[in-house]
Amino acid sequence: MLVAVTGFGSVWRQRLGARDERGRLAQPVYYNTTGVMVNGKVRQRPQICGYARFDTVGGFDPHHLSRMTHRVFECAEPGVWMGYNKLFFKRILKSGTPPDSFLVVAKSELAGQLHVGRDNWRSPDTWLLSFSECEGQQEAMLLMPVQAWIRSSVGRFVLVPSETRAWFAGLVLIGEE
Repeated sequence: MLVAVTGFGSVWRQRLGARDERGRLAQPVYYNTTGVMVNGKVRQRPQICGYARFDTVGGFDPHHLSRMTHRVFECAEPGVWMGYNKLFFKRILKSGTPPDSFLVVAKSELAGQLHVGRDNWRSPDTWLLSFSECEGQQEAMLLMPVQAWIRSSVGRFVLVPSETRAWFAGLVLIGEE
């Protein structure tokens, strides 16, 4: 599966690599998920637990996240492991590769209150990877193909691709609630 990243969730965790038989450290692994502000700090307040996993051995650079957006990654199929939704980003592909889906992050301060859990709050081909909520703040991390949609208190947002760059896409408000 090929996934383009449009943005990242607010919470990052790192796992340092274990030592191999020669005593060398393996490459670190990074986990990204959703979070909201709580008492002035970003905290995970999961309603739906999940994460995106990125390995530095596949070209991911956590020190230059802006260079990682609008890039296409080869990914494993999304799944559930020990009760957590997961999406493993294996490696970055060359520029210009068209994706199958997009990793999209929607925040309530931009999109309004998401109607997570209600009937028809998202298109059937949209997968909710992670969702955090606290005191009216929300952040959702979704895997969406082009033209997929979500509903919020503001209206219906559709994932619209760029006409010139297939690996660019964004949520566009197309109708009010």
